[in-house]
Amino acid sequence: QVQFVESGGGLVQPGGSLRLSCAASRIIFRLAHMGWYRQAPGKQRELVATITNGGSTAYADSVKGRFTISRDNAKNTMYLQMNSLKPEDTAVFYCNRLIGRYYLGGPPPLGTDSWGQGTQVTVSS
Repeated sequence: QVQFVESGGGLVQPGGSLRLSCAASRIIFRLAHMGWYRQAPGKQRELVATITNGGSTAYADSVKGRFTISRDNAKNTMYLQMNSLKPEDTAVFYCNRLIGRYYLGGPPPLGTDSWGQGTQVTVSS
């Protein structure tokens, strides 16, 4: 069973930055399309950034220009650099492999792998 471990979250003031990491195991990481999801209190989990196995990236409108997704296949690790953070970015962030039909801003598709524990990001003054 695949495993994802997210880290790097924390409390940051508006306008601040954080870098999240996602360590993947039990998959052939270099072949996987990957994504970052987030779930705010009372809201559904949504896909905010994707990166293909070839390194192409895409972002939800809500984070475009502020977040940057990247990957290091040698380390089986994916990253999310988050700049200019806003209070509305407050959420638990999760990573996962992208399977099936997915779209930015949308929920995880059926068949998504099991989830890690996520990492809490809180943006507040």
